[in-house]
Order: sequence, then C-alpha cells, then structure tokens
Amino acid sequence: MFLNLDLLAERLKEPLPGPMAHEPLRAIPTGLIKPTFEHSRPPRQGGVVILLYEEEGVLKFPLTKRPDYLGTHGGQISLPGGKAEQGETQIETALREAEEEIGIPRNAIEVIGTLSEFFVIPSNFMVTPVVGYLKQAYQFIPDPKEVVKILHGSIDELIKPDAVKVKEIMAARMFPMQAPHFEIEGEVVWGATAMMLNELRMVLREMM
Repeated sequence: MFLNLDLLAERLKEPLPGPMAHEPLRAIPTGLIKPTFEHSRPPRQGGVVILLYEEEGVLKFPLTKRPDYLGTHGGQISLPGGKAEQGETQIETALREAEEEIGIPRNAIEVIGTLSEFFVIPSNFMVTPVVGYLKQAYQFIPDPKEVVKILHGSIDELIKPDAVKVKEIMAARMFPMQAPHFEIEGEVVWGATAMMLNELRMVLREMM
C-alpha cells in the first residue's frame, strides 16, 4: 500500500482503538493448568518500535526472534525494544533498543507517532509502541546475544482481511494456548507483539 506518513502522523494523534484492537488477538489458555501472574511492584516502563521501511517498493517492518531459553518470552518473535533506562522517555528507549538489537542508528529513524500503551502481563511491563520510518537504506545487524534472526514483515500482508490466523501453541513449553496470530516468514507472531501490530493494522485499514 502507499502510505502517506503525514496523514498517519495526524491519525496517531487522535483516539486510538486500544483494547478494541488488542483483545481479539489475546491468546486463551486451553489446558487444565492456567498461567498465573502476580506482581507486587508497579509495571516497569519500556518501548518498542514498529520501524517502517521501503524495499523494492514494498513497505516492511523488522521483527526479532529471541533466543530459545526457559523464560516467559524465550524463542518468541518481538518488536525491537526493551526496558527504559533511567531518565529515558519511551520513545528514546525504543530508538536506543533498535540501535542495539538490529543495528539501526537512532538518528536515522523519523518518529511518526505512538500507539496505545500496552501492559505486558507476564513480564510486568508497560510498553509504548513507537511507529517510526527509516529515512534511508541501512543493513540490519542483529545483536548476537539478543537476536537469533531478524524477520521482515510486509504491511500489505498485515492489512489483508484474512491476515489473522488461529492455532494452538505451547507457551513457556507448558501452557497450551489458542493463539490468534500473524504468520511472518514462517514464524508464528502472537501475544503482545501481535496485539500491538493489530492496532497499527486497524489504523491503516481505516485509512485505506
């Protein structure tokens, strides 16, 4: 699709779908044992970036695959991002993490706006998704400690009416979940990442 970045920036200043976009993509536990999350501390602040860039006339965005470990998010597909350092805004966090995780200089990213804040329940993070645009071509360089590989999603594929699939997955290797998801380069993109992407999807579809 052709995307007018100025119009998108104006749209992101208006009320956003928020839970209307998030909830349809929420995974539902189907097993006898349900995951429980209790947090005694306030959520930590974080930021992620949906980084739009053009490649051969196609509008894309990068995702990262985490190493496979025994934690809550091991092996999952994520947007570049992480927790805020002291004194950072969520936008500054997202841009710094993009530089650290996928090798894109923060000053090469034009910030278009932000989506709704999103509470990642398992890890107790309040995340701000930042929508950015890569102003010129750069080589993506994955951080070998944090990123197994970089995936490249297509906005045209994301906004298709049938883009959302559903299948049963195993979360944290022990909790079966019925998971609405996107399929990107053969990987299942579900959970918080899919929920945040679906908000951008809803916004872009209303602009079509």
